[in-house]
Amino acid sequence: MAPSAWQVSSNGVETLRTQLTSDPDTSRWDFAPTKAMSTYITTVLAGPYFKAEDSWRGTLTDGSVLDVPLALYCRASMAPSFDPEALFTLTKNGLDFFNELFDFPYPWGKYDQAFVPEYNLGAMENPGLVTFTENYVFTSRAADSQYQARANTLLHEMAHMWFGDLVTMQWWDDLWLKESFADYMGTLGVDRTTDWDTAWVNFANNRKAWAYVQDQLPTTHPIVADIPDLEAAKQNFDGITYAKGASVLKQLVAYVGFEAFVAGSRRYFKDHAYGNTTLADLLAALSAASGRDLADWARQWLQTSGISTLTAGIEEHDGVLRAVTLHQDAEDPTTGRQEPRPHRLRIGLYGMDDAGALVRTGSVETDVTGARTDVPPSPASRGRPAAGQRR
Repeated sequence: MAPSAWQVSSNGVETLRTQLTSDPDTSRWDFAPTKAMSTYITTVLAGPYFKAEDSWRGTLTDGSVLDVPLALYCRASMAPSFDPEALFTLTKNGLDFFNELFDFPYPWGKYDQAFVPEYNLGAMENPGLVTFTENYVFTSRAADSQYQARANTLLHEMAHMWFGDLVTMQWWDDLWLKESFADYMGTLGVDRTTDWDTAWVNFANNRKAWAYVQDQLPTTHPIVADIPDLEAAKQNFDGITYAKGASVLKQLVAYVGFEAFVAGSRRYFKDHAYGNTTLADLLAALSAASGRDLADWARQWLQTSGISTLTAGIEEHDGVLRAVTLHQDAEDPTTGRQEPRPHRLRIGLYGMDDAGALVRTGSVETDVTGARTDVPPSPASRGRPAAGQRR
């Protein structure tokens, strides 16, 4: 029950609104039951908000049509600065993309997004009613990078409707199962569904750089951390879980291949919809789709700490490139042991063109394993002068 003039919303769709006969200034809102979801993403929005409405319609792989009501909320006093048209366009593009990518229809009925005051989080993936800090409502002129960052957050939270809400980790030690995936998917969504072409550059310069710093501090920890209680869980919402986890996930996509990654994700959603999972469940789906045994990969990347440093050793003779060897230094700062990790890399050969510009003249893909990896020669690299070669 709330003042009749307020906007009230929750995870489920509104089924009934009744004005109280005993107090006409007060009404009662009833909401439909949701599908099974975690208790920590239950939410209610109530207040004198401005509301904009729209809808999204998508055709599913079986030919059926899915209609999703859309709504946007912000404080009424901020409505003149609100840009619902741009937000609805981004939302519809995201729903197009994720519904096709995951091959699992958006499961939560409606999709509301509320920009709320005094919010100490960037956003929260409550199914059917995502909440954002109202700092994303720009009341003065904003830089293009701010709009791109907002788009990334919006698509990050939308990805959570599948990774984190449809399928939720069994316990907080697998927090990366939702946050790392959403961090990666937010960037992928900006890259695939918007006009911005710098999403992955920003990811490397901001998110990955943050991960490198966090991973060299005394507070570093494995991505899959031991979380004995909820107090420990609070400390795990950091640059390791988000940024390093997303960076490692990007490496996993390269390691198994994008198509295999998508196929494994689709299998994961179908097998575990509205349930809880562990790391083993995801690895089983990705291993089956890719044909790669990911048990060792998971141990080396997710259960160790610290960075891997790769250097190239070049052998040349009479100015001609003969061989390239990659050396990996990967000391885990928490144990002091060397923990070499598998990498899937594309190594480029570069030289100067006639205009003096640096151009790539060839490349070769290879799997880096262990402390030393000999790079197989590519046809483009045979007999090339060593003087102008750069990795």
